[in-house]
Amino acid sequence: MNIPCLEREFRIHVYETFVDEKANICALFNYMQDIAAEHAIRMGYGRDDLMKDNNFWVLSRMYAEITEYPFRDETILIKTWPSGTDNVFSLRFFDLKFPGGRTIAKASSSWLIIDAETRRIRRPEQALEKLTYFRKSDKTPVRIAEKIRQTPAGGKMSDGFRVKTSDLDVNMHTNNVNYLKWTIDSYDFDFMLKHVPVSVEINYLAESVLGDNITIRTSGAESSPYAFTHSILKDKVQELCRIRIEWKERKN
Repeated sequence: MNIPCLEREFRIHVYETFVDEKANICALFNYMQDIAAEHAIRMGYGRDDLMKDNNFWVLSRMYAEITEYPFRDETILIKTWPSGTDNVFSLRFFDLKFPGGRTIAKASSSWLIIDAETRRIRRPEQALEKLTYFRKSDKTPVRIAEKIRQTPAGGKMSDGFRVKTSDLDVNMHTNNVNYLKWTIDSYDFDFMLKHVPVSVEINYLAESVLGDNITIRTSGAESSPYAFTHSILKDKVQELCRIRIEWKERKN
């Protein structure tokens, strides 16, 4: 049996680019969020389908390796497919390419199914009748996201800010891509002018809502001078998200 997949074109809009006129990292993550939701709906296990059984999806982890960033007005192709389970996680992969086949990025995502009443995790085989759609693919483009180590208490703290209306999703929680956006915005602008992300790993740990007070704690990695781990905190105490970003120098 073939693994069902969905492929779509996306055009890079000017408002999704950085000063170099190339797509920013959050644009790529937004595209993946978009196509994943569409594919789930087409396969009969979208948000509304799960809510019929009082369940809902939660994105728990993501990992992406970025090879190249497309320019504004360029069209790219994104393919996505589910690929089995890993314990309580349902896995989904992404392949981002130019129309000619050149690689842009490859990514994996790990999803949980939560009971809306008890707030407990449900195993995929218990919650999904169509689990055959999740048969594991023989070929995976990139590794599965792993657990990220917590940043040390002595890490650099950002200025605090509040969750705004524009940060929220349909569930009135912070949209998952905005955690990455907040983290990118915490970097020094001069650093951003000279560097670009080549890998991003995210662990989503808890929800945030309108008005929550957010700070970001950052620490460097011993393995690389261009790798940083970030803890996104509520009220400087509760950890909402961990993000690890590895960078490389931009080419002129």
